[in-house]
Amino acid sequence: MDNARKPITGIAYLLSFSAFLGPFSQTIYTPVLPEVADVLHTTGFWVSMTVSFYTLCLAVMQMVYGPLTDTIGRRKVLLAGNVIYLAATLGCYFTHTIGALLALRGLQAIGIAAGSVVAVTVIGDLFEGSKRGKAMGTFQMMVALGPVLGPVAGGWISQWFDFHAVFLVLFAVGCAVLALNIKYVPETKSANRAPESFSWRDYADVLRNRIGFFVAALGFVQYYALYHYLVFLPDLLNERYALSSSQKGMAFISISLFLVIGSYAGGKLAGRMRPARLLSATSLLIAVSIVLFMATKSHSLGLLLFSNMLFGLFVGLSLPVQTVLLTATFLNKRATSVGVYNFLRYMGMTLGPVGGAVLLHAGGLDAAFGFAALLSVGCCWLGWRLDRSGETLRKAGRGAGE
Repeated sequence: MDNARKPITGIAYLLSFSAFLGPFSQTIYTPVLPEVADVLHTTGFWVSMTVSFYTLCLAVMQMVYGPLTDTIGRRKVLLAGNVIYLAATLGCYFTHTIGALLALRGLQAIGIAAGSVVAVTVIGDLFEGSKRGKAMGTFQMMVALGPVLGPVAGGWISQWFDFHAVFLVLFAVGCAVLALNIKYVPETKSANRAPESFSWRDYADVLRNRIGFFVAALGFVQYYALYHYLVFLPDLLNERYALSSSQKGMAFISISLFLVIGSYAGGKLAGRMRPARLLSATSLLIAVSIVLFMATKSHSLGLLLFSNMLFGLFVGLSLPVQTVLLTATFLNKRATSVGVYNFLRYMGMTLGPVGGAVLLHAGGLDAAFGFAALLSVGCCWLGWRLDRSGETLRKAGRGAGE
């Protein structure tokens, strides 16, 4: 890589870490929830609401930041979001009431939500062809790691300090990210392009587009399924295999490790294979990995972990291709399309535990995970239809500058 390209690659890593902070800040807090209830003299319900409200704000703000980023520029939105996040995080450190903590957690999410929208948009602006695929691989890897590594970091911090220290750590990291963003992240919105006007129809236009609908649906389904593992796997490992907390953590590491491997490989494949065909194939393989999990979960810990690795690998392979295809399709409304896509991914995070809990009560783990597998098969069919139409080939070629 030449010297001119190295700074741009550094920007991709910096932006990816800015996006990582969103889901990481969401789940770093989960190991200390019982302590929060005791210290703030409240119930588990209200403490859990601080996680749910954070997730809801994170999802909704994707739809807000998308049009803002297209209209006023990438850098302004990113830096303003960083400042809001820092102010709210510092407030969380000093708060001593559950009402204030709930409000500040929402404000924290409102600020950091800018990271994921701006990251994908700037990567789409700066990179073309195979380089865009590699940069998207880095971004997707970091976002996927956020919700998995958050509880690991939070658990370690809570062993030594009270729950307020979690927010102090996030504040320190956020300050470093803001300083680096100020210094290195440029404005990539073309000065020659007329300012984009916003219309509520822009959201519908993304979903009316066959590629936009497919990619958004895929993001929803994959995170819906991922949060089944994050929420329901610990109880299974505890009841069936009597694993310790550290051993259960290794089961999540197996998913996250292969998410990293898959995202890296998917970034390289993004510019070399027909995108809809690759997304269709990985959707089918994700369904197969879920079925393997269902078949082996009560019989073999080794096969259970192997199925988790396959799930992480195939999701990782798919993720960079999704954002490459999306940013190649919506050139003038790039950030808006990313906002819609991220909104549905975060809704998948939110609805995965809810829908899974309903199905778990009705028919056990097989019903919950079986429905997730069926959704993935549906995405496979959508991708197959798109691949036959050849539409994604034209979009991917345009994004690569061919």
